Amino acid sequence: MEMENGNGNGSARPPHVAMLATPGMGHLIPLAELAGRLAARHGATATIVTFASAASATQRAFLASLPPAVAYLSLPPVDLSDLPRGAAIETLMSEECARSVPALTDILAGLKRTTRLVAFVADLFGADSFDAARDAGVARRCLFFPSNLHVFTLIFHLPELDASVPGEFRDLAEPLRLPGCVPIPGPDILMPLQDKSNPCYRWMVHHGEKYRSFDSILVNSFDAVEPEPARLLRQPEPGRPMVYPIGPLIQTDSSSNTERAACLEWLDRQPAKSVIFVSFGSGGSLPTEQMRELALGLELSGQRFLWVVRSPSDEGAVNDNYYDATSKKDPFAYLPEGFVQRTKDVGLLVPSWAPQIKVLAHEATGGFLTHCGWNSVLETLVHGVPMVAWPLFAEQRQNAVMLSEGVGAAIRVPEAKGREKIAAVVRELMVGEGKGAAVRAKVAELQKAAADSLGEGGKGTTALAEVVEKWTNGEN
Repeated sequence: MEMENGNGNGSARPPHVAMLATPGMGHLIPLAELAGRLAARHGATATIVTFASAASATQRAFLASLPPAVAYLSLPPVDLSDLPRGAAIETLMSEECARSVPALTDILAGLKRTTRLVAFVADLFGADSFDAARDAGVARRCLFFPSNLHVFTLIFHLPELDASVPGEFRDLAEPLRLPGCVPIPGPDILMPLQDKSNPCYRWMVHHGEKYRSFDSILVNSFDAVEPEPARLLRQPEPGRPMVYPIGPLIQTDSSSNTERAACLEWLDRQPAKSVIFVSFGSGGSLPTEQMRELALGLELSGQRFLWVVRSPSDEGAVNDNYYDATSKKDPFAYLPEGFVQRTKDVGLLVPSWAPQIKVLAHEATGGFLTHCGWNSVLETLVHGVPMVAWPLFAEQRQNAVMLSEGVGAAIRVPEAKGREKIAAVVRELMVGEGKGAAVRAKVAELQKAAADSLGEGGKGTTALAEVVEKWTNGEN
């Protein structure tokens, strides 16, 4: 029997939300958490639609772990062979989405026939999917922005900046100033915007234009970490969809395996808040020289450390692991001679992967040297861990500025990443009485604010409830 589509007669059926996740676990995880929150708090069901290019073993395992209320399916593969070798990840994702619009239209039309489909939610690089939702007759079309309000503000204003800023952003004499945002120096502006001749740049301008087509924007952030952008974006503005900070949405479960048990058991033997966790996310890796300087800097700092080590990125880009986080070569072979033996009493090296949320939640963890991917930042703040910022790609440099110069939740590693500077920053974060103490205090404050946002009556909870009310009552 056909399910109604929610125009009144199908009100007995649970509301259903279709969601498009563009490639990358940093996109999929928060979208899945949103689906889970819709199910748990609002009785909704969801279907997550993924791209064929993202069908890694990691993604398949994650999707298989989703609750029964959240279904998933994959779009058919599309041919991207005409794109140049070395095309930017953002270009690949944008092209794949644009070329998948006919197939996505069919999927959404099918869901509209068989469920009470109340809304379609597209992820960051899925702006062209608005056309599929419109053609399928889905009345409410929403953008889910898995990064923060600073990055959203930049992309949203990019079409006008493109017309008004001559030359390259990286060459700006003064930091870029956007409404409510921390001033961003040119070299730290979102990496896909650093070369206007790259097709990736034109895609980002295109996305900024498309964002205006959606009915509402859900952003995975919370007021306390970006107070001024949150205040401004909560105010209605002609020509801009309503913006709702609904975070922090982080992964709430982590599967167990032998690596997980080993590193947690090691943490169990360490003093409280004595270990700095070192990881560059699911897709980041360092050049060999920086990898060696980091090792020697950790040793020189005298602090305990747990380091997720990956083989270096010399033969490609620092984001070469974006689709698959597994090291292609033995990462320990690239460490300085004798390093493993010299640090065996104070450090633990884990190849390729560690259960990040479990590590951050552990009482022995007192700091996090991070690439500043937004998922990692939110996980860190939720668990009250101060940060050393070492950004690599995408929006990470911009995040590092916001965290270090804006809210004061991180200390940034200097551009010249020598061992002495690394050691000094690590020591300051872990035991320093100056900036380190201030960062530790600020993060403790943000931890409470993060919990309050998602609690009963919190701003994030209330914002999401307002959106769901509009979806289920047929409002735009």
